[in-house]
Amino acid sequence: MDKRLIDILCCPVSKRPVRPLTASERDSLNGAIRAGSVDTVAGEKVSAPLTEGLITTDGKLVYRVDDGIPVMLPEAGIGTTQLGGFTPDQGLAQNP
Repeated sequence: MDKRLIDILCCPVSKRPVRPLTASERDSLNGAIRAGSVDTVAGEKVSAPLTEGLITTDGKLVYRVDDGIPVMLPEAGIGTTQLGGFTPDQGLAQNP
């Protein structure tokens, strides 16, 4: 994804900046999706793995990127509290 676009994007709810998911974060999230244990903020089951995603710098919400287009809808966000290995401090440490 274009870095200039990432620099201007923010979470539509918290207004926090976002950064790309790391490969390990994406793999961890996709493992949970395959296990059927991931819901969106709206409570819908996430069934398709992510090839790319953005996470808020506080590490609390993930937004998928489909074909290079960020899906920044509040109801489409994936809360990281339901996932192992995602902590608010992790996001801050990687992108203060």
